[in-house]
Amino acid sequence: MINLTRRSFGAMMLASVAGCARPVQIPGLTEPEVAQFLPGYGLLPDSDYVLPGIPSKYLQGVNRRMSGIYNGEQPPNTLDVDPYAKFLYHVRADGTTTRYPVGVGRAGKSIRGGATIKLKRKWPGWTPTQNMLRTEPEVYGAFRGGIPGGLRSPLGARALYLYRGSRDTYYRIHGTNDLESIGNSGSAGCIRMFNHDIIDLYDQVDTPMQVHIRGREESLRVDPENFERGVELPPKIIDPEELLGPDPDALDRSSEQDDTVDA
Repeated sequence: MINLTRRSFGAMMLASVAGCARPVQIPGLTEPEVAQFLPGYGLLPDSDYVLPGIPSKYLQGVNRRMSGIYNGEQPPNTLDVDPYAKFLYHVRADGTTTRYPVGVGRAGKSIRGGATIKLKRKWPGWTPTQNMLRTEPEVYGAFRGGIPGGLRSPLGARALYLYRGSRDTYYRIHGTNDLESIGNSGSAGCIRMFNHDIIDLYDQVDTPMQVHIRGREESLRVDPENFERGVELPPKIIDPEELLGPDPDALDRSSEQDDTVDA
């Protein structure tokens, strides 16, 4: 195990390379056989689907899953989220962690403070919240009726539901097809992960599990190297035909729960 610093991560990246809500994947289509993916990010069969591999251009530098020694300040059995460095840490009892890159909310739209994961779902459906419909109708208005769970769902392959006490916050840690958003600020407030990463994390989460979201001062103190990495992306306006038209109907399935959420 190693400490998760930029310098040590770069050395590990060289060794591994030497050894090694938008795109919709239609079942039956395959990617070119010559395509090469980083370990853990290739074609991934899951339930009734085959998730496409993630192109290496989205996995550059620190923007990929990595395990090592945990250098943060939270107790074991915690998810420690740094919205400034754009990482989520799964903190384990033995002092190790897996660090995942994440996408977070645009300015003023991120969840703050602590929360508890009380529910988790595979392939959940999605419905925009009333707040999303009110504040950005041009982005979400066409989807007010919701999108079923499946490859076209903005919540991706998995979702972890964040609560405060008995109250649902309507924020989630979830998968995404919007690969560009990982490592940047671009969501309506939720914490996004590559689908491959949320699947990797999902079975390691036992409910209830605490989620800690670092403040600015803590992020600067613990990980100054990566503080405020990434950029803020504008909202993406998606053609409703991509998600609601007849062609994607084959991608639908019966989801565990249709979810109203700030994605």
